[in-house]
Amino acid sequence: MKMQSRLPIILAGLVVVCSALGLTRPVQSTRAKNTAGVEIRQIDLDGLKKLLHRDPKDKRPLLINFWATWCDPCREEFPDLVKVDSDYRSKGLNFVAISLDDVTDIRTVVPQFLKEMKATMPVVLLNVIDPELAIKAVDPNWDGQLPATFLYDKDNKLVFRHFGRIKADELRAALDKEVGSKH
Repeated sequence: MKMQSRLPIILAGLVVVCSALGLTRPVQSTRAKNTAGVEIRQIDLDGLKKLLHRDPKDKRPLLINFWATWCDPCREEFPDLVKVDSDYRSKGLNFVAISLDDVTDIRTVVPQFLKEMKATMPVVLLNVIDPELAIKAVDPNWDGQLPATFLYDKDNKLVFRHFGRIKADELRAALDKEVGSKH
C-alpha cells in the first residue's frame, strides 16, 4: 500500500495517540518559538476554515500546500515551493504552507526543516481531532494524499489543485494566470 493511500489511516492513528496523551486540545492560534528561529502558528479546524474562507476584501490569490516532514515527496517538492514563494510574493501571492506533522514537532523537526529549506512563507501546523473533517473542508475530491496543493483566485474560487508532488511548470502556469506572467 502506498504512503499516500495510508495517510488517512496514519492521521487517524496519530489522532488516537495524541488524544491518549492529551495533545489534541482545541487550539485557536498558539505560536511556537523554537531554536531554529522560525515561528509556526498552530491552528485547529476552525482556524483552517477561517484561512480558507478569507476576507472578501483580500483579493490576493491564495496558494495552500499541505505537507509533512515525514513525507518524502513533500520534502522533495519543498525547494520548488520556496522558489515559487520567492518569485510570486512580490506579485501579490498569499502562500501558506500547512504542516500535518505531529504537534510535538512544532518546536523541533518542523522548524529545523524550514530553516534548512530557507523557507520564509507563513507556516501553520494543523492540529485536528478528525482529519477527515479537515480534508473535506479543503476539497471534497481530496482523499488526504500528501503533498496536496490548492490555488484559489482573487474571488476565493479553487482554480488549481494537485495531489502528489507538484510539477513546478504546471503550478507556475496556474499562478501566472492569477498574478501575471512576469517572474
